[in-house]
Amino acid sequence: MMSRLRLLPSLLGAQAARLLATPRVQVSSCRRRSSEPPAASPGSRGGGVSSYMEEMYFAWLEDPQSVHKIRGHHVAQLDPLGILDADLDSFVPSDLITTIDKLAFYDLRESDLDKEFQLPTTTFIGGSESTLSLREIIRRLESTYCQHVGLEFMFINDAEQCQWIRQKFETPGVMRFSSEEKRTLLARLVRSMRFEDFLARKWSSEKRFGLEGCEVMIPALKTIIDKSSEMGIENVILGMPHRGRLNVLANVIRKDLEQIFCQFDPKLEAADEGSGDVKYHLGMYHERINRVTNRNIALSLVANPSHLEAVDPVVQGKTKAEQFYRGDAQGRKVMSILVHGDAAFAGQGVVYETFHLSDLPSYTTNGTVHVVVNNQIGFTTDPRMARSSPYPTDVARVVNAPIFHVNADDPEAVIYVCSVAAEWRNTFNKDVVVDLVCYRRRGHNEMDEPMFTQPLMYKQIHRQVPVLKKYADKLIAEGTVTLQEFEEEIAKYDRICEEAYGRSKDKKILHIKHWLDSPWPGFFNVDGEPKSMTCPATGVPEDVLTHIGGVASSVPLEDFTIHTGLSRILRGRADMTRKRTADWALAEYMAFGSLLKEGIHVRLSGQDVERGTFSHRHHVLHDQEVDRRTCVPMNHLWPDQAPYTVCNSSLSEYGVLGFELGYAMASPNALVLWEAQFGDFHNTAQCIIDQFVSTGQAKWVRHNGIVLLLPHGMEGMGPEHSSARPERFLQMSNDDSDAYPVFSKDFEVSQLYDCNWIVANCSTPASYFHVLRRQILLPFRKPLIIFTPKSLLRHPDAKSSFDQMVSGTSFQRVIPEDGAAARAPGQVRRLIFCTGKVYYDLVKERSGRGLEEQVAITRLEQISPFPFDLIKQEAERYPGAELVWCQEEHKNMGYYDYISPRFMTILGRTRPIWYVGRDPAAAPATGNRNTHLVSLKKFLDTAFNLQAFEGKTF
Repeated sequence: MMSRLRLLPSLLGAQAARLLATPRVQVSSCRRRSSEPPAASPGSRGGGVSSYMEEMYFAWLEDPQSVHKIRGHHVAQLDPLGILDADLDSFVPSDLITTIDKLAFYDLRESDLDKEFQLPTTTFIGGSESTLSLREIIRRLESTYCQHVGLEFMFINDAEQCQWIRQKFETPGVMRFSSEEKRTLLARLVRSMRFEDFLARKWSSEKRFGLEGCEVMIPALKTIIDKSSEMGIENVILGMPHRGRLNVLANVIRKDLEQIFCQFDPKLEAADEGSGDVKYHLGMYHERINRVTNRNIALSLVANPSHLEAVDPVVQGKTKAEQFYRGDAQGRKVMSILVHGDAAFAGQGVVYETFHLSDLPSYTTNGTVHVVVNNQIGFTTDPRMARSSPYPTDVARVVNAPIFHVNADDPEAVIYVCSVAAEWRNTFNKDVVVDLVCYRRRGHNEMDEPMFTQPLMYKQIHRQVPVLKKYADKLIAEGTVTLQEFEEEIAKYDRICEEAYGRSKDKKILHIKHWLDSPWPGFFNVDGEPKSMTCPATGVPEDVLTHIGGVASSVPLEDFTIHTGLSRILRGRADMTRKRTADWALAEYMAFGSLLKEGIHVRLSGQDVERGTFSHRHHVLHDQEVDRRTCVPMNHLWPDQAPYTVCNSSLSEYGVLGFELGYAMASPNALVLWEAQFGDFHNTAQCIIDQFVSTGQAKWVRHNGIVLLLPHGMEGMGPEHSSARPERFLQMSNDDSDAYPVFSKDFEVSQLYDCNWIVANCSTPASYFHVLRRQILLPFRKPLIIFTPKSLLRHPDAKSSFDQMVSGTSFQRVIPEDGAAARAPGQVRRLIFCTGKVYYDLVKERSGRGLEEQVAITRLEQISPFPFDLIKQEAERYPGAELVWCQEEHKNMGYYDYISPRFMTILGRTRPIWYVGRDPAAAPATGNRNTHLVSLKKFLDTAFNLQAFEGKTF
């Protein structure tokens, strides 16, 4: 009786509970004083206790906040070990507990539970039956909400979606599987477990971050893919941490086993460029037939470092791009699956950032299936010390994603839940979370000793029967398979592994390129031959520039009212176009527009990029009279142009930069740019920069053409937002400061091919125009870091003539002196090298001192890879001049530590390169305007004091 009645009050819900809270008659002890039952209510079937019970029951049925649906998951049997509370709370609410005394208090007897009730249309527990006894109602609700599946969905503010979930789980018999389905599930469990066992036998002392304790994840992922394929999905992009990655590669992506096994051989050396990465970080792309649906499916597992959730936005960006290029606006063909660890899912802020991209128009991927491998531990940290929320999955509630908790030792429950999750995603195009509550049979890795920190937990784990044996015993007992069939399945897969192990000894098979997660077919070759390692001129015909200028200065839509201040900006653009000049904003317009004409998709993303942080861009015009009516003139340039996407992002750097990096990963024929609101905001995206942008090609042979636009410049506005920290990017550049280069006719392109990224600080709109176009015209892809200006956006001298952008012109890595000093180089006493905005301060100061013939100023537009050849030419051009590097940044920041040793190398240490700039400091700029001006005057004085370095040695 106790087992059946344990959750009776959970039927009552809030409204019925209020009825029970006010007794209708006085009571003493556990019996009513009156011998008469409560009066019958009008219209009830009968009187007394039955009518009172009926009233409470219908109050519960009418209450949409039924306690079973809301909190049944709190008492569900989710932990396979049976020792922990999956929700970090051992307290069970009183409305989920009953006792004999409480039943007696209300004079309810076991016989009352056999009363029959008409079921309302809002519940599905009856199936084809319209009436059920109260006893059966309790049993079915407990079976649905309080067993091996715990459902969280009643917070969703959409009645249709809640009813959909209820139907999927409340309908009787939904978790019944055919014999064939059970045999398939068993076979998948065999592959999952025996793969881990094989690796443990062959490489017992190697880290592999195995899946032991959550082997069911393999059939879980395969079920999601099968169901999605059945619903029309053709491309699935996965992201996951390192635990279980090798198993996923082998049994989900179907990577050749010998390619995996050869990664364990320390004697084999990769034949590719780059440093490579550990095997459990690598990615993969594979197209194959889905055997369940007999349809083609493309699977991509994105490479990921040990920064566990860093891959989340990358996967989303890649998915969005694949959807965009396929014209799959609703996500019917391409989808993403993200696998998480429980501690990381709760602890990493990028998870929250990524969830908040899920429904933004320019970032949505139309729903992601999230699978949480809930080890109930993070490295060595107990969940109670790792999070403050009841579940690790609570972050998903912010986007109304349903959360399905499931005991990972119940394979059939897992498979059903995953099937529903896939159907949810492809029905409602919204995120969904599957929480696989499992355990980690070994320590954090195979070399770790978990008994140090979780002794009781691991005593239970050592006693735990593996899920494969439990499920096999179940199927054998029910006659679905025989013991012999089970053993043959194991022997069959073991034989496959042994044969692959033998092939893995071949030294010819170890190639990092076999692990590409984003191959670009045809990009690196033309008609089967490698592309020429040259870069064509980046200029365009003048009529193209003029046409773009005309559109940039107009409103293509009729009856569209723009702001009066914007009218002045457009008139200014039209005036510049007539005068054949361009400022920074117009040059960017022309770079983008000319690429769109050539069929190159351009995507610009970041905080406030539509208008521009400094109100200079205005790529999206807003009608001042009609709410939310906008116009993007860039999409009205040419009849058959490529599309232009410009989108303000959420207030996120880590998540959004990761997203754009993933977007750029999908295709080489797109210019993808992320602009920081201010350059120093890249600090909060440093993980993406360090782990993906800087090192992606070296670790994963992954070319990527992402462009980072980082506003930079000392304007006397304080330490925040002044510096984009160029020293950090330069310090991570891989060109050798001590290696004297071999110059050739293709030196520029070969340098770019060998570098890990390009770092530039353009001083003219023309340079900016060319470097953006060069990014696409190069025969390969490299990340491009551009320190963009603030004050130069409107500086009267920071304009470029069309002559510097027309056909035949190209990006100048170094812009030499072209004034009086260049005409008499032998008379020049000082040659100042600089980059970016400080050039204009130097020119103004030189003019004021009348030193145009004695001081030459040369600009580095590209800083890394270092233009050794052009610097050598410039230095030799002025043989009698002192060489000075001048920067506005402090000495321990900026560029000096990068350029100084390279100057020494190219000059054979025969001439010093003197530093002029601000003294070393902790903060990147002063917060006092007067102090800023004093320090500026001081270093300009030094720059033009021609006796400043006399008598000094280097």
